[in-house]
Formats: sequence, C-alpha cells, structure tokens
Amino acid sequence: MSNRYAVILAAGQGTRMKSKLYKVLHPVCGKPMVQHVVDQVSSLGFKEKVAVVGFGAEVVQQQLGEEVSYVVQEQQLGTGHAVMQAASILEGKEGTTVVLCGDTPLLTAETIDYLLSCHDKEKAKATILTAVAPDPTGYGRVIRNKEGLVERIVEHKDATEAERSVNEINTGTYCFDNAALFDALKKVGNDNAQGEYYLPDVIEILQKSGETISAYQTPSFNETLGVNDRVALAEAETIMKHRINEHWMRQGVTIIDPINTYISTEASIGQDTVLYPGTMVLGETKIGENCTIGPHTEIKDSMIENDTNIRQSVVYNSKVGNTVTIGPFAHIRPDSIISDDVRIGNFVEVKKASMGKGSKASHLSYIGDAEVGKDVNFSCGAVTVNYDGKNKFKTVIEDGAFIGCNANLIAPVTVGKDALVAAGSTITDDVPGESLSIARARQTNKTDYVKKK
Repeated sequence: MSNRYAVILAAGQGTRMKSKLYKVLHPVCGKPMVQHVVDQVSSLGFKEKVAVVGFGAEVVQQQLGEEVSYVVQEQQLGTGHAVMQAASILEGKEGTTVVLCGDTPLLTAETIDYLLSCHDKEKAKATILTAVAPDPTGYGRVIRNKEGLVERIVEHKDATEAERSVNEINTGTYCFDNAALFDALKKVGNDNAQGEYYLPDVIEILQKSGETISAYQTPSFNETLGVNDRVALAEAETIMKHRINEHWMRQGVTIIDPINTYISTEASIGQDTVLYPGTMVLGETKIGENCTIGPHTEIKDSMIENDTNIRQSVVYNSKVGNTVTIGPFAHIRPDSIISDDVRIGNFVEVKKASMGKGSKASHLSYIGDAEVGKDVNFSCGAVTVNYDGKNKFKTVIEDGAFIGCNANLIAPVTVGKDALVAAGSTITDDVPGESLSIARARQTNKTDYVKKK
C-alpha cells in the first residue's frame, strides 16, 4: 500500500496490570499484544510502521526488532502527544496514516482494511473506528450531529450526563490524512481533566475547519477490546482462543472440547486431525493430517507428520514422523528427531536424539544425546548415560540392535548392527555388530546367609 503509514501507540506503562512486564508485552495466546497489532498491520503492506515507545522501550524493541521504526515518548502526556513524537519520521509526507493502540490484540487486518476503504471512499481527512458498547463506561463517546455526521469525540471523564448516555464509543483506532494530522496536532491543547493532549481533539479541530470526518462502525465490539488489566487480558485470551479454534474446526480439524483446547496463532493443523481436551499446541507447531493429539498433551515449536498419535505427553522443538505413537506420559525434549513408525511409550524421555524408522522404546527409558538406527528395541529401563557431570557424550545404536532391560550404555559408546545387549548390563565399550554383550556380575547365592546372621 503506497503512501500508507501506521503509528502504533506502545508507550504506556500499564500500571493497572500490576506487573513488572511492560503492558503491551503481555501475551495473548502465546504472542505479545503489540506483536499481534504489528502482524496485522504488516499483512496489509504499509509503507512504514512507527512504534511510539516509552517505559520499557528497549524490551519492546527486542520483541519487534526491525519490523518497525521507533520514536520515544519521554513523558506520558496523552495520545495526541504520543502521535506527535512520530513527526520526525512522518510529518510532511503525503498519504494516509492509521493510528492504533498496542494493547488491542484482537483487531484484525480485515477491519483495518475496511477502515481504510471507508476513509478513501468518503474522501475524509479523518475516519474513526467506532463500535457499539454494551457498557460504554470509561470509553470516549462519539458525538454525532443531527445529520448523523461525526462532530467530536469526548472522553468519559469530560462528558456531560447526556453525552455519557451515548453507547457508540471511540475504539482508539483512526485513519488520518497524514498532512492534516500533523497540522492539527500543533493546535491540540491540554485544557481537560487530565491535563493531557488528546488525539481525539484532532477530530474536533478538523471538523471545525470544515473538513470531512467519517466513521466506520465495526460490527464486532470484542475486536476493539483494549487490555488495561488482568481481567481484560483474560477476556482477550478467551476471545482469541475461540477465534483460533473456530478457524481450525472450519478447516476440518475436530476439537472435542474447544473450551479446554489451546492453539497458538502461529500453529497449523491438517484435516481430520483430532484434538482431545487439555491439548496445548504452542508456538510455530505444524501438525499433519489424521493425527490424534491428547488428551492433556503439550506440543511446542514442533513438526508432527501425518497419522501420528500423541497421548498425555510433551513434545518440544522436535520433529516427529508419520504413523508414530507417543505416550502416555512421554517427554520429547528439544532437538529430537522421531522417524516414521516409531513407538515411544509411557515414561520414556528422549533428548537431542534421533530415532530411526520402526524403533521402539516402550517404557521407562532415557535416550539422550543418541543416534538410534532403524528397528532398534529399547527394553524397559534402558538408559543412555550421556553426562559425566561436566560434559555430554553421544551414544550410537545401529540398525536392528536389541537393548535389554535395565541396561546402561555409558557414552561415548557404539552398539553395532543387530547386536544384543543383555538385561542388566552396563556397557562401557563398543559392542560389535551381531554380538551379544553381557556386562554384569555373576550371580552368587549365599546359602543360609540370613539364618547364620
């Protein structure tokens, strides 16, 4: 979109959050609020995006990186004062500027696009995004004249009783002719209850100058929710979660209990996959088709291929192949690769290891820093001993090997192809292929030992 700019207000401390974390960085469905706003704007291809930062500026910049330009509002003197800080970047440019709040994570690109279209269609100098609020308390009211045109916006604290009865509210999102915006900002005063420079005063200044002021009333009040405390944060989380879950159900995913299923905004899920209650799909997870996930399963930043079943387990930063069975109560830790047809059973932990096609670890095993070939069997209680207290070492188990119950493989060590490791063995040296390795003390029975003692 040529000559279209965005100013994102992200300078407020957010004292009502009662948190050490900067307000706009509080996450909604796993993503900071301000990142939601920036992502929606970015999808529309704006020429330039400017974030107005203040308290916690460095942390916000770390989150947003080079996606936006930054200006600093040193003193919190109101929204008009905040936008004025962007003059160093935008003043004098021809085009349209959208002003958004960094604490409105539910606002969609579609609504921003409708706002821009309305602004262009009406050839307005300013266009306000409005909504009808069930309870408008605390919101600025949109005051219209007898012809229904926007006359001004009045803040709740400065409104008369008659004005407070109006339920069409200002959402805090606007479109402006860029040149008109910065000209009008120079005329904004702070003669109000808070002694602040209000951005809505620009509307009245432009209206009194005979300029066209339009408004686009969004049909979704929920989308305009501004998060100022933990209660609103939880409300935004609920709305966003419902929106995401509904999207995936309409794409062919079965969610047994949407209220108790959590999917991040970055995740993707294939058709005919079933999510059971208590499932959490976090980060940039990709789940294929015909999978069964849950109940009570947590997957983060992982790739899950087709026809895989994961029950009551945790998978982080790993790749899981086709027709894999994991769980119940398994833990796949970061940097693991689970190939096709692998079985990871109950109370098995895999960490920074690869499991070749068809291999099995059915119960009570630890496989860490290991390279496991095809069709390998880990019996109950088998462990790769990878850590000496200072350094990690690698275990290699080649195709077709059989690791007996309660075997300890002391890394670095290699178990050759089709080798057998006897139950109860502690393996410290390499095992040749097709060999049987027994590393345990010979059993000795002391007859009548208890009676003599």
